[in-house]
Amino acid sequence: MKIAILDGYTINPGDNPWSAVEALGECTVYDRTPTALVEERAKDAEIILTSKVKLTAELLEQLPGLRYISLLATGYNNVDVVAAGKRGIPVSNIPAYSTESVAQTAFALLLELTTRVGLHDAAVKAGEWVSAPDFSFSKGTIVELDGLTLGIVGYGTIGRAIARIAHAFGMKVIAHAPRIPADHGSTPVSFVPLDELFATSDVVSLNCPQTGENGGFVNSALLGTMKQSAFLLNLARGGLVNEADLADALNRGVIAGAGL
Repeated sequence: MKIAILDGYTINPGDNPWSAVEALGECTVYDRTPTALVEERAKDAEIILTSKVKLTAELLEQLPGLRYISLLATGYNNVDVVAAGKRGIPVSNIPAYSTESVAQTAFALLLELTTRVGLHDAAVKAGEWVSAPDFSFSKGTIVELDGLTLGIVGYGTIGRAIARIAHAFGMKVIAHAPRIPADHGSTPVSFVPLDELFATSDVVSLNCPQTGENGGFVNSALLGTMKQSAFLLNLARGGLVNEADLADALNRGVIAGAGL
């Protein structure tokens, strides 16, 4: 069995051996694979392991021996799963990949937006506090999370992890998901329509997969429904947000800030 790992450095920068995969067959590891070399490197593979290399419908047509694709990440957006399905090629991901780290990063971003520790740290080091006429030195208003509403778009494992942390901060949690999970954990949460979530949340966190249908769905129209004091966090794929619309909204003060 021939196995091709197309972006080994992204998946494993040297801290773990490939021995478990190598035991399954003839394994070739490429640290990085540019688009022009994907077909050449994958042409004889029965199994492809990748994280960020794009596998298009056109490419899959050129790989007659391919039997399985393993995405060593959460998102499916780098593979044409419809084309793979038509060929009978199963595609798997890692649904619980780095759950707690992503949730922690969400609050690192949110706390910087609301508390501005980095901004104040830089100001203190620049001598602004010691030269200030008053002891109560501040570069801006601090926003307390207690009592605010966090709206989570996508309530999978990462969404639920973020909800648990939000609850510990005293935040109210609402969520939107295509299907309300039967077991959505012990954290109190109310499921609401998407437009209601954006209009009523003080913080919106995107934690849903990117599909062919929802690319750029966070646009000027949706951003315009948010509170002027609200923050947007994107812990999912960047393509969910129309970046030009977001930049315009931030520049015009439509929302208070964003963490990406």
